[in-house]
Amino acid sequence: MFPAISITKTTAPKAKPVPGESLPFGKFFTDHMFIMDYAAGEGWINPRIEPYAPFLIDPSAMVFHYGQAVFEGLKAYRCQDGSVNLFRPQLNFERINKSDERLVIPALDPDFCVHATKVLVDLDKDWIPSGDGESLYIRPFVIATDPYLGVRASDTYRFMIILSPSGAYYPQGINPVKIYVEDTYVRAVRGGTGFTKCAGNYASSLIAQEIAHKNGYVQVLWLDGIEQKYIEEVGSMNIIFIIDGKLVTPELNGSILPGITRRSCIELAKSLHMEVEERRISIDEIIEAGKNGRLTEAFGSGTAAVISPVGELKYEDHVITINKNQIGPVAQLFYDTITGVQKGAVEDKLGWTIKV
Repeated sequence: MFPAISITKTTAPKAKPVPGESLPFGKFFTDHMFIMDYAAGEGWINPRIEPYAPFLIDPSAMVFHYGQAVFEGLKAYRCQDGSVNLFRPQLNFERINKSDERLVIPALDPDFCVHATKVLVDLDKDWIPSGDGESLYIRPFVIATDPYLGVRASDTYRFMIILSPSGAYYPQGINPVKIYVEDTYVRAVRGGTGFTKCAGNYASSLIAQEIAHKNGYVQVLWLDGIEQKYIEEVGSMNIIFIIDGKLVTPELNGSILPGITRRSCIELAKSLHMEVEERRISIDEIIEAGKNGRLTEAFGSGTAAVISPVGELKYEDHVITINKNQIGPVAQLFYDTITGVQKGAVEDKLGWTIKV
């Protein structure tokens, strides 16, 4: 049995986005949010759903000063029959516990978190958009709340889930994007926090993102933090290459986020009897494979964008165009299959979805 979740419904519902109009990613938020608190000696207590609103927090709360903050991202999808799917939510809450462990935050119960997500999504299900590429983005997160200025783990925390009806992550949709390979700054090193979804990882990546944008590129491809030679991941996605007909992606080495869409792509490839290699990949190998025609596709994989084809890659003085700046057949197949499963239009043969 799960702990009871108290529910306080809003008395002032907000206007919902108008169907058919532009729906920016992560800008609008639904009427309600889930909250649960942690206190040393008591554990996670007082699970509740309240109207979405600002909340009071002490200026000395440790999250502001020492950065104990982790988050996840998943989505709810409206199916053609009106039902609502969640895509592999258990994995998100298992992964948040990996982030929690690294940042000395008490573990959550993944089963209860999935349950709480379903209750919250069901309450705000009228907010789920149904347009092409649209979904209800779900953002669980944990912050340290102790009012204390001292370097130690907090004794109190707040876990929250908020919901955001969102359109496609990239305005250009499934069209190929331009990627800039960062060779000055590094994102993470083994032994650090690269495998977690902690706030600090994303804060430290912003400077390279700014440089990429100034040069006309949409995203940054990070190299390893020691030799700055081996490919790791894109700013908001894992990266996948098709080389000699094989799916090739960087191995999980402790500095790369174990993406759930990445995992789904690998499982899908294996189910289609495609050869898969998870290994170290140097940027020099990719540049050479791009020049001699062995690299036929590259694409990012992540919850927000699902599949994002890469049409151009810039590294130092090298610029390679991939698949004539067109989406390739593997990326298209993966996108169509995964989004089809998410929205119930494609049979879920691998058991990825659950109903709200």
